[in-house]
Amino acid sequence: MKYDDRLPSEYPRELVHKASGVTDPAYGCIPADRPIRVYIEMGVLNLDKPVGPTSHEVTAWVKDILELNRAGHSGSLDPIVTGVLPIMLGRATKVVSALRLSGKEYICMMRIHESIPEKKVRRVCKDFTGPIFQIPPIISAVKRALRVRTIYYLEVLDVKDKFVLMKVGCEAGTYIRKLCHDIGLVLGCGANMQQLRRTKTGPFREDSLVTLHELKDAYVFWKEDGDESYLRKCIRPMEEGLSHLPKIIVRDSAVDAVCNGAAFAVPGILSLDKNIKKDDTICLFTLKGEAVAMCKSMMDSEEMLNSEHGIAAVTERVIMDSGTYPKCWHSKSA
Repeated sequence: MKYDDRLPSEYPRELVHKASGVTDPAYGCIPADRPIRVYIEMGVLNLDKPVGPTSHEVTAWVKDILELNRAGHSGSLDPIVTGVLPIMLGRATKVVSALRLSGKEYICMMRIHESIPEKKVRRVCKDFTGPIFQIPPIISAVKRALRVRTIYYLEVLDVKDKFVLMKVGCEAGTYIRKLCHDIGLVLGCGANMQQLRRTKTGPFREDSLVTLHELKDAYVFWKEDGDESYLRKCIRPMEEGLSHLPKIIVRDSAVDAVCNGAAFAVPGILSLDKNIKKDDTICLFTLKGEAVAMCKSMMDSEEMLNSEHGIAAVTERVIMDSGTYPKCWHSKSA
């Protein structure tokens, strides 16, 4: 497999048209236009995690600031690590797994324990691109078992004395601290992670980061002055946290059945991602752009386009509340 400097979520996606449809403005809502309290409860915050607290601690602070009962982060960062930490808010926590499984990018400062020629450092680092074996470090939240993780790209940005600055794009669950240790073993001198910052998680980047102070200020502006604008800039609709998944645009008439846990059938398809594969995790969206459910595809894109009947996907996680769109289906007992 050929790798470049993109995460899987950054490869271009193309929607193909299967059928025509219209959406009734009386039902549902464009995500950006939700009432502010609903907007918060169905939002995602791209937080700039500071040095010091754990991911769990900053998530708890976000809950306190926004007066929420629930919030969930997209993957733990050690206390010394900074950067991109998307946090799903309120009802959006049910889809946090979609971000936890997405690819990540880091900027890492690695310290090698002896002076090594730069050419050798670059050559060894290049060999760590692709599938690698890793055993999680002793202090970790998962079982210490050998596993395979993919390094999509590893670019050495600079080498100065014993310090190596590198950019790493990797599969979720990759331990950068362990990656540095293993590079040091191959170099023959040892190495350790000195500093680390996460710069990407799935569709989230550094250019949309929000600090805890900015979030607090925006919430106070709304509570005290009724100004929603800053809060709507800090928090984004949860659909932005699902934009990296293959998607299907569905008819209004199919929405409520899926919201009640039904499998999604081919006649409900209006448009779909061109590159859906069987068993992919996909997301169903309304014509207004609302997330309906996360599903497991039972067909690939070509089968969906060429079929008139059959189950296109099995519902695994319902996102939208039932009753948001009108019931257009009948149970067998009815």
